[in-house]
Amino acid sequence: MRTRALRPLRSAHRRTTLAAALLALSGALAACTSTSGGSDGPGDGSGGGPGASTASDAPRPEPVRLTTSFADPTAVPVAAPLTVATSSGTLDDVAVSSPEGDVAGSMAGGTWTAVDRLEPGTAYTITASATRSDGERVERTRRFRTVDLTLDEQTFAAVAPLDGETVGVGMPVVVSFDLPVTDRALFEKHMRVTSTPQQRGSWFWLSNREVHWRPATYWKAGTDVSVDLNINSLPAGKGIYGQESRSIDFQIGDAHVYKVNARTHQMQVFSNGDLLRSIPITTGKPGFTTRSGTKVIMEKFETKRMNSETVGINRNSPEAYDIDDVQWAMRVTYSGEFIHAAPWSVGSQGYANVSHGCTGLSTADAGWLYAMSRRGDVVEYTGTDRQMTLDNGYGDWNLPFADWKAGSALS
Repeated sequence: MRTRALRPLRSAHRRTTLAAALLALSGALAACTSTSGGSDGPGDGSGGGPGASTASDAPRPEPVRLTTSFADPTAVPVAAPLTVATSSGTLDDVAVSSPEGDVAGSMAGGTWTAVDRLEPGTAYTITASATRSDGERVERTRRFRTVDLTLDEQTFAAVAPLDGETVGVGMPVVVSFDLPVTDRALFEKHMRVTSTPQQRGSWFWLSNREVHWRPATYWKAGTDVSVDLNINSLPAGKGIYGQESRSIDFQIGDAHVYKVNARTHQMQVFSNGDLLRSIPITTGKPGFTTRSGTKVIMEKFETKRMNSETVGINRNSPEAYDIDDVQWAMRVTYSGEFIHAAPWSVGSQGYANVSHGCTGLSTADAGWLYAMSRRGDVVEYTGTDRQMTLDNGYGDWNLPFADWKAGSALS
């Protein structure tokens, strides 16, 4: 029986030989191929070898981070201007908000700067959008809190006239602070008075707690006036800050000017330049001389108790008085001078000075004058040798305007 010969070894040899031939051919072809960029070195990225780059190896865009003007987000100063920028990319928009409201700001040169100062002890959120270097728009958020301030570290500004009030042509703008302002120049730079029609004027600091603004001459009748005190969180000096900004609008009424002559014992009442009436009056007797100079009506009372002890006359003095219901009283000095009804001196009115410094009129004349008068109306006194002082009421008009301007912190 013939046995069939087996051939596995031969077949394996042929397959091995064929594979070797194909491998050699492949190597020869690879050695002759060039990349599209003309480089034939390793890592040319065309042959899929170990030096080839992929999308994951491309440079990543630099991350966008917010940069701010403060370092510690838990205790941000209220006086320093808040700025927001980015570490990379382009800053497009910024919103800063708090429970107190939004903070206004403006963008310039890739930096957002707050226009308003910040409130003390308040939590804020910055929301910003920016365009990354690869063109993608991103949003970033940052939170911070301002330092707390006690009431002993904040000064409040009280303003006269009141918002919406109509006053006389002699009314100054009076700003009173409850804590001292030592950096007067900085505060004054942030306090503005504007009017229609426009009238030039100036601030004058009576003290570090009180400052007045008046025009060069009496206001023009019918003028609209706006007062803007942008002092919120503004440093007043010595660790004190402005507590609140104030905006006040008021109007000037008719031009009432009352001319009192202590020698002739007469008051001439002018309205818008027209003489309405001459009224017999009495003023202060010797030892209680009424002050000459320009005064301004500061407040009005239909009735007022007048007690001599409030002006330094002892109750046991023969000059003492205590009258419960003096009618139609209008204050013109802090020291106690009023224009008021004085029915007890009608016989002397027009003839002699018998009062303790006030200007006395008959009840009828005083009622008529009271009805037409407003805070800020002007009373010009002449005929005595005792002069009105700047700080005894609204004595602003007793200084020439050149001297008044010298009282500005910016002069």
